[in-house]
Amino acid sequence: MSSRSVSASPSVWSCSDRLYYLWHGPAFSHNPPLRHSQRTKMADSAASVEIVEGCRLPVLRKNQENEDEWPLAEILSVKDIPGRKLYYVHYIDFNKRLDEWVTPDRLDVKKLQFPKKEAKTPTKNGLPGSRPSSPEREVVRAAPAPQDGQAGSISGRSASQPTESFSVRPSHVATKRKAESVSLATQASPATPVPSLPDSAEASQASNGTARRLIPSQPGRKRKANCGGADEDSQDSSDGIPTAPRMTGSLVSDRSHDDIVTRMKNIDCIELGRHRLKPWYFSPYPQELTTLPILYLCEFCLKYLKSLKCLQRHLTKCNLRHPPGNEIYRKGTISFFEIDGRKNKTYSQNLCLLAKCFLDHKTLYYDTDPFLFYVMTEYDAKGFHIVGYFSKEKESTEDYNVACILTLPPYQRRGYGKLLIEFSYELSKVEGKTGTPEKPLSDLGLLSYRSYWSQTILEILMELKPDNGERPQITINEISELTSVKKEDVISTLQYLNLINYYKGQYILTLSEDIVEGHERAMHKRHLRIDPKCLHFTPKDWSKRGKW
Repeated sequence: MSSRSVSASPSVWSCSDRLYYLWHGPAFSHNPPLRHSQRTKMADSAASVEIVEGCRLPVLRKNQENEDEWPLAEILSVKDIPGRKLYYVHYIDFNKRLDEWVTPDRLDVKKLQFPKKEAKTPTKNGLPGSRPSSPEREVVRAAPAPQDGQAGSISGRSASQPTESFSVRPSHVATKRKAESVSLATQASPATPVPSLPDSAEASQASNGTARRLIPSQPGRKRKANCGGADEDSQDSSDGIPTAPRMTGSLVSDRSHDDIVTRMKNIDCIELGRHRLKPWYFSPYPQELTTLPILYLCEFCLKYLKSLKCLQRHLTKCNLRHPPGNEIYRKGTISFFEIDGRKNKTYSQNLCLLAKCFLDHKTLYYDTDPFLFYVMTEYDAKGFHIVGYFSKEKESTEDYNVACILTLPPYQRRGYGKLLIEFSYELSKVEGKTGTPEKPLSDLGLLSYRSYWSQTILEILMELKPDNGERPQITINEISELTSVKKEDVISTLQYLNLINYYKGQYILTLSEDIVEGHERAMHKRHLRIDPKCLHFTPKDWSKRGKW
């Protein structure tokens, strides 16, 4: 693996008259700006000490400001290549997509922590796991972990939510700040608590999804097992009534069966059409393909092939120029295709394998029958090129309207993520339901959903007009019905934006000038929107269709 600096922007290069866009994930692999003598001394020190899997020690890397830092890292694997050793490290408290192979000169062996020999990582059934045990905590002297890159999460609690019937009525907020006010008052007593958004919950859900719970297995449906929760708040009470909503969905990966193999990236590079992608996470492609420098995918059927020659031969026989299934939306060059996981099993499985390269928390490998896949494409003269997708259960008992959602790296930061989210809620509007994504959200998914919820709710509030000289009125339920956003997500978004204030025995919403100006700037940049008139979708009642 190259150890040169990698930027998040694409580098364009050509090979055999073919144009490629080489996209690197957010993983950074940098050589430190050390003098040759320093690098040699550190490499010699690493060579003199036997570093094994499970050891922890500071490792040199560059942060987002291109400055040197020494975060604590765990050695996941060691491999010998002619002339030197390479170490695969996971930076503690950092996202797994930053994991990388490093050279010995980047290791600080003076603060090396060896794993406990007598301790074994237990699994759910009590048997020892394959993960290396944790090192002695009392000898930790590594540099403090950086705070940047930590993503929050929306609390899933609903036990202390205010009364459902919120109403907006005239009210004046006696504050010095300049504000545009939309007053929100409850019809309940002033003592009705507003649900809080704990900082601890924000830091845990998106990073490692600790608030999880077992899902009882359903006969006749082969699912990935879901992992049990570690937080007390996520456990059921003694009387069998859950104390908090279940935070796992049908596609949450089983973290208890994690081992060294699945914790390491196994694909170096993927060629998909004119793009080359650097995977972020492990994906269960066949073992014989993981040793290839490049894995080739047909961008229309997503079949994986081992060489460029095999891909060229396949393209002469592949008749697809768009995803299989029904095209249910088209406006301009953007189209959406609805794909049944049972009718198009091979395509759906290949899509899941590709998505697993960029999704860590949730995935689905081969049991695609209970799911629908909505693939967004961009059209040109050569066909419909995949941009991203989301999947959803055909029957969801918990109002989930998204199971997994992904925008491919070449199309990220261009508004396609919000477009996928907006489309999922447009489908919910047609179905006459409110929806919410399965939890836990990834860090990038959380940012996208928070941004979408914020813009959608602010758009509703700012469009309210006074009625007969009175200030506008609206309820939480009305916001939920207008947007198809679940009520809990509406409340948590209002809290995240810090819009809810308590004034004279009432809960009111206050839109400050900063919030309004920020919203207007964001909406001015948001050019891609879903046009409901271009949607041709008829919801199906899957409960009457037997086994889908």
